[in-house]
Amino acid sequence: MSEFPASANPANANPVNRSPVTGPGRRPRRLLPLAALTVAAGLALSGCGQGLLDKGGKAEDKSSPIVLGMLVPRSGGEAAIGPYMTNAAQLAVDEINAKGGVLGRKLELRPEDDACDPKTATAAANKLVSSGVHVSVGGYCSGATLPTLPVFGKANVPMIIPAANSQELVDQRQKHVFLINGTGTQQTDAAVAFMTKKGAKNVAVMHDNTSYSKDIAVQTGKDLAEPGGPEQAILEAVTAKESDYGANVTNVMAKKPDFIYWTGYFQEGGLLIRQFRQAGYKGPIMVADGSVSPKLIEIAGKADAEGVYATMTQTPDTLQGADAWKTAYKSKFGSDPGPYSNQSYDAVRLAAEAIGKAGGTDGAKVIAALEAIDGFQMFSGPLKFTPEHTLTKGGFQILSVKGGAFALEDALA
Repeated sequence: MSEFPASANPANANPVNRSPVTGPGRRPRRLLPLAALTVAAGLALSGCGQGLLDKGGKAEDKSSPIVLGMLVPRSGGEAAIGPYMTNAAQLAVDEINAKGGVLGRKLELRPEDDACDPKTATAAANKLVSSGVHVSVGGYCSGATLPTLPVFGKANVPMIIPAANSQELVDQRQKHVFLINGTGTQQTDAAVAFMTKKGAKNVAVMHDNTSYSKDIAVQTGKDLAEPGGPEQAILEAVTAKESDYGANVTNVMAKKPDFIYWTGYFQEGGLLIRQFRQAGYKGPIMVADGSVSPKLIEIAGKADAEGVYATMTQTPDTLQGADAWKTAYKSKFGSDPGPYSNQSYDAVRLAAEAIGKAGGTDGAKVIAALEAIDGFQMFSGPLKFTPEHTLTKGGFQILSVKGGAFALEDALA
């Protein structure tokens, strides 16, 4: 009973893993023309269910909106990402509401600032729960998202996490948690494959001791030490939010790396790139997905950032067949979509789909509907969650900075 919003065609956004349409509930063919998919799909979910109940088992007010909570960084060092995520989520909400909403009710997006800080995020999550949110569709920094899991879990609020992807989120084994971004382990696999392809022999892996960053760095170090990998892996931890990493740069340079992989966020990443280049390092530098932002290039400087690689899932710039969606985003918000816009847009669409299938906002029923999803079209392709509530394939690509912007370098992952 779902179709794609008119401005988007996620079914054509990824040209792989296509399968035929054979009937309701089966995997849709991804080779259909854009116009056909736009007409045949969408999120017009009104009328998909009855008997709406609130968390206390009482009949819900069908005239009240279905509230989606969204924790994103709107202040602090990662604040540049927040608007990309919030705007894309709002675009999806507006498109769904224009088609009648879900079960005859309007969606309402309720964003809160988590500042990528655990304490701020926990307080914001409690605020959302107290206000009566039905589903959470946020989460960018893993370290800030982790402490919100029990907050939403206790309230039986399903979480669809569009960006945060530390393996620690998966290892919590929380039934209400679903990740629609590739995991840290999947990112590590992509990074090691690319380093090996590039013939790296002495890799410096640097992190900031946060859950997300350290998780990727430690696992990368282990994988690099496996037979057939580089001869040596150097692990170096930095202190987040510093203004000078000269001591760390000197320490790493003394070990003569031929490849550097930074697994933290763009604020520190930009400084490290600039300082490594100033120190005379001329080898390849790669960053993890938390650093994929125009801000990284701005902080590092265009010349020093040129050629920097990145492990990253799909971005608006690498999406295929999504021109209408990007145009709709820019028309509404006056700027281009950025990192995690597409995942945030899909998080809202997926929440709407699950609520429609569940026939209401009861948390347990929505969770069961999410677990039963099979073939729901997202920008990353048809969705079917693993038993761990992750994507079957991480979808990581290798990007590189070309002419002052991130562009696709290698689709090997």
